[in-house]
Amino acid sequence: MRRVAIVTGAARGIGAATVDALVNDGYCVVAVDRCRDIAEVPYALATPADLDGVVARHGDSVLGLVGDVRSAADMQLAVETATRHFGGLDTVVACAGVVAAGGPLWEITDAAWDAVWSVNVLGTRRLIEAAAPTLIANGRESQSRIVAVASAAGSTGLYHLAAYSSAKHAVLGLVRGVAMDLAEHGVNANVVSPGSTRTAMLKASADVYGLANEEEFVSSQPIGRLIEPHEVAATIAWLCSPAASAITGADIAVDGGMTVS
Repeated sequence: MRRVAIVTGAARGIGAATVDALVNDGYCVVAVDRCRDIAEVPYALATPADLDGVVARHGDSVLGLVGDVRSAADMQLAVETATRHFGGLDTVVACAGVVAAGGPLWEITDAAWDAVWSVNVLGTRRLIEAAAPTLIANGRESQSRIVAVASAAGSTGLYHLAAYSSAKHAVLGLVRGVAMDLAEHGVNANVVSPGSTRTAMLKASADVYGLANEEEFVSSQPIGRLIEPHEVAATIAWLCSPAASAITGADIAVDGGMTVS
């Protein structure tokens, strides 16, 4: 029987690449995305057409679902959809995230701060809390998985991005705590922390710093180039595989050496 995953933030970037990677590894996937903008986020989010494009690449192996990760009801619907449509749920991957609130902390509005924290942190919580009962019920031998996408910002500080940096630190702490809660049930929970990855979010970060384009972030990564979404997705898919059965509570850096340097 094929394994089943939910991926949030699935319409583009790392989320879409993760859907591709999991399907290539034999998964069926419920691909979830909000597919509409958030007023406090200063760039366009994915569209329904983006999500449709991800689904179209994979036929019956992927089901698209429009939903907001901040909504407990939407995440519960995602779990119910996976179990009803594909017959179960083995893995959840929290890829949904936004960057906003650029500038010194004391100049950031509450609305902008809340937008960053609600998507990145509350959204991760909502997905996990909706999925946990099903993953636990699968039993220890099922090797169920939780993976959340944090950031190199989750272990460093970024200039003029205190809201984002602190939110990604929180994602790491959240998942490590969950890993301890779920260890006795055989559910592994880990974090992947990308560096500067070629996504719409990175373009928005370039705007925060007044850079001409995202390529100017290359200088911060010792490997001398931007990371591609499929490279992050490959690590996520590996964490979801039997090869990673002994790994839980880990933070796997896919950052081209950014946090080492």
